Amino acid sequence: MSLQKLTDRVYYLPWNQETDQPNLYYIHGRDFSVAVDAGQSRRHVELFYDAIVQAGFPLPRYTVITHWHWDHTFGLPYIQGESIAHCLTVQQLKKVQAWAWTDEAMQERERAGEDIAFCNEHIRKEYPDLKDIAVSLPGRGTDTPETLDMGDVQLHLFPMDSPHSRDAMLIWLPAEKVLFVGDADCGDYYDNQGLADPDRLEKYLEFIRGLDFELCCIGHDAPESREENLRNMLQLEMGKAEPFGGRK
Repeated sequence: MSLQKLTDRVYYLPWNQETDQPNLYYIHGRDFSVAVDAGQSRRHVELFYDAIVQAGFPLPRYTVITHWHWDHTFGLPYIQGESIAHCLTVQQLKKVQAWAWTDEAMQERERAGEDIAFCNEHIRKEYPDLKDIAVSLPGRGTDTPETLDMGDVQLHLFPMDSPHSRDAMLIWLPAEKVLFVGDADCGDYYDNQGLADPDRLEKYLEFIRGLDFELCCIGHDAPESREENLRNMLQLEMGKAEPFGGRK
């Protein structure tokens, strides 16, 4: 699988609905490059890195994690370079590190509400042998905005709450007018049955409307225009978004 070009500096490895693999994004800078999300597994990281090398680009110096969910983080043990996430992502993954990976333990977490059936179904597809699961922590957590100076462009990181999870990391590349949101534009399947909390949604929308972007890079579907993304967010606000659709 090859990288898809989005802009002169932004490329991505497309999502795979079968195992719920999200898009993995690559941002090419003069001094170094940055990946958005670590993916599901060693296999997922290797697919991504092979595509980067085939495109003639260097491997990323940094990997920025958009939120703690398994499909965005279980590849962390296999990435190169440094990783950055919301400090709440680090806290949650410390809990996940203590989880046992057996059918019995996974079913019990579903009953207890710690995890959800949709994730467990796709974890089993990505990991035929559950013993292969290894959970690592991001190298660094932050709860304040920061900027990565890539030499020719600046990349802005915003740790914040979102409709999907409490540990979102939004990533904004103003030079290309691109915003990376992971799954932040979706409902909350852990704490709100796939719906969006109105207050969290309102604050999220207020924030992204204040950013100058033309393309929105989401987790589980093709990147969208600003207008498409805000229109889809309106559907979420009205409670009309389909649960577990292509957008996750």
